[in-house]
Amino acid sequence: MKTINPATGKLIKEYSEMSSLEVTRIIENANKAQGLWKQKSFGQRSVNLNKIAELLNERKEELGNLMTEEMGKPTSEAVGEIEKCAWVCEYYAEKAENFLANDSVETEASKSYVTFNPLGTVLSIMPWNFPFWQLFGFAAPALMAGNAVILSHSENVTGSALEIEKLIRDAGISKDLFRTILVKSENMKPIIQHKGIAAVTLTGSTRAGKIVASQAGEALKKTVLELGGSDPSIILADADIKASAESCVTSRLLNSGQSCIAAKRFVIVEEVYDEFVSEFKKLMESKKLGDPFEDGTDVGPMARIDLRDGLHEQVQKSIKKGAKATIGGEKPGAAGAFYPVTMLENVQKGMPAYDEELFGPVASMIKVKDEQEAIKVANDSIYGLGASIYSADVEKAEKIAAEQLEAGCCFVNEFVKSDPRLPFGGIKNSGYGRELGLYGIREFVNIKTVYVK
Repeated sequence: MKTINPATGKLIKEYSEMSSLEVTRIIENANKAQGLWKQKSFGQRSVNLNKIAELLNERKEELGNLMTEEMGKPTSEAVGEIEKCAWVCEYYAEKAENFLANDSVETEASKSYVTFNPLGTVLSIMPWNFPFWQLFGFAAPALMAGNAVILSHSENVTGSALEIEKLIRDAGISKDLFRTILVKSENMKPIIQHKGIAAVTLTGSTRAGKIVASQAGEALKKTVLELGGSDPSIILADADIKASAESCVTSRLLNSGQSCIAAKRFVIVEEVYDEFVSEFKKLMESKKLGDPFEDGTDVGPMARIDLRDGLHEQVQKSIKKGAKATIGGEKPGAAGAFYPVTMLENVQKGMPAYDEELFGPVASMIKVKDEQEAIKVANDSIYGLGASIYSADVEKAEKIAAEQLEAGCCFVNEFVKSDPRLPFGGIKNSGYGRELGLYGIREFVNIKTVYVK
């Protein structure tokens, strides 16, 4: 197992895969530790979660640099990611007890209520694009609910995964309650189906989600899947064009375009198409592609060469079918996994730029006749993670977001983002279940009815 710097192509470190016996011992020990952890009060658990937050803030620079080295995220974004992880730990340290308090229900019984008990040890299969945030967005509520966590991270961010384990241990949590396992994805099935694993959560591709759901389903394991997305941003005729373009470009290029909830398809009514595209293009051209450790870099390398090459193939196939690259679209010859900021126009159904998820700094511009066609095109996707709509008529846009857009997260006059206070997740091929907020902490608990006569 190797980690490779995507900006230089140089090997960072090699790791040995764990044996099945070693992983089995880790699972068994996690179950023992969870039996003790669940007996602690919410107040006791919150002390540890707040300590995790404190350590994250103290170590944010070094952890951010590690993240940048392993997967290429610009350092300013990497440090911001660590700060957000601290926030989610503090949030659940404060809110978990109330979120999981017994819920009384009036019936014929002298007493009836719902209680929320931890499930046990939860396996977390996490992606490389937000190596810290994706883990902590799940782990903070899971730990506060009384569960143990086993992390299987993407191979290219193994150093980050091991640092997460160390940090959580330094916060005073039992060494067996949270463990990182080093196992290749093709060898995960027996772990997913191990009797000591109570449930599984995965953030990753739709393909990976189908595999994990199938394997977990064979063993009747609860799963939560946060998968891919091809999020639309609708630009209506009355939108503030400058503000909308700034928001959309920020969303498209966040994390060098490698975000499941990044705006990817820009659905623009023809009345303002030229104006919006002109502003969007100007902003895209102003972004600096380069060394993620350098100040002022807006877009770093993609996380791996194969991912960069796969994205380029999608772009080229779209161009062959009639799309036009008005910015970028050419693969650099220099070392590293860099891909230029790219904008495709004349994007039509049947092109990868319309039908598939483009996981990198590529924007698909789609012209539509009016509002109704914009809604239809926005929903014309196998995905349903996020969607945004821009309009001066906030009441109308809110109604469209709430009632007509087919996605788990819909934002008005703002790009889609995750927030510890709000549930996060998708529908269709973007997965099922929710992370964050009240709903996220209730995913990995036994929602138990208690009836007393």
